Amino acid sequence: MKALRRATAAVTAAVAVLTGCSAGGNAPHAPRPGGPTGSATPGGGPSQPVRGITLPAWNTDDYERPEARTYLRQIADTGARWVVFTPTWYQDGTGRSTMHTSEETASDRSVRRIVGLAHAAGLKVMLKPHVDLMDGGDRAGIRPADRDAWFTAYERFITHYAALAEDLGVEQFAVGTELAGTSTDRGRWTKVIAAVRDTYRGPLTYAANYDEYARIRFWTSLDLIGIDAYWPLADSATTDPARLAKGWKPIVTELAAFAARQDKKILFTEAGYVSQHGTAAAPYSWTVSGRAGADEQSAAYQSLLTAFDGRPWWAGVCWWMWDDWPDSGETARRLAYTPHGKPAEEVLRDWWRE
Repeated sequence: MKALRRATAAVTAAVAVLTGCSAGGNAPHAPRPGGPTGSATPGGGPSQPVRGITLPAWNTDDYERPEARTYLRQIADTGARWVVFTPTWYQDGTGRSTMHTSEETASDRSVRRIVGLAHAAGLKVMLKPHVDLMDGGDRAGIRPADRDAWFTAYERFITHYAALAEDLGVEQFAVGTELAGTSTDRGRWTKVIAAVRDTYRGPLTYAANYDEYARIRFWTSLDLIGIDAYWPLADSATTDPARLAKGWKPIVTELAAFAARQDKKILFTEAGYVSQHGTAAAPYSWTVSGRAGADEQSAAYQSLLTAFDGRPWWAGVCWWMWDDWPDSGETARRLAYTPHGKPAEEVLRDWWRE
């Protein structure tokens, strides 16, 4: 069951945060001192794109484990400046109206600890709470029978973490992740966002899946457009830079136009590739093949960073994901999303180390 949930999380999947934004016009507080700076608009002044990596949690105490400090140090050593944390609640079915904690939900105490460790390591934090399904289904399929009840419950869930983020000085916050079955409801989401702003002073985004973002109508209420960038780049396995660049070309054109229409920068709230043969053809899949493909993973990392480098409307990337916690990974490390100890980590170092 956990394997299925985590496969969903990868399509969804989260880590580090957004820059170049200010609190929205309906924010009740002044922006937090020391938070992200720069302009969130495509025409704004230059700001350093986000260099982020996600460290997810799969159990109550993951963020309290002894390995946490080591993982954060390793993340910072890549040149990353942001880390993303993903406390997760669960629903018992797509039509249900409530969500709840489980044994896989990171405890508040563990979230407090990991944020403190991240800040001590010199990393900025984006908190990106997730809602998943207990049966491992795709969270995009959540379509509650009682929408009013679901949004009431969701507002309680998300403002709980917004209050925690405010208390901990978290630098960025995501109000939702890949909830395509509800994200076309502009009115209810605008109300949720207003409640978050009543609680949290930092910049806000929503992490839309790559096939969801264009249908969303509440970007004006947020500071950045967030996209989980799992676009297929080729129809078969490849390490060819020219083929990968060709895959990105229409996507870059589409995103540039969208950023201009919305007058906001775009952050890749997630992007990632398993180290498997064929990963560029299905970046959202944990199980493209059982054949290792570390060279394909690194080529895909290189292609993304090359395609978006210097784009004034691009706010950076939060890679999915760093190492799994001991005894919790269901994908063999040599096949998993982590770039750690693989050629993809050297790609990050080449781009990010100053």
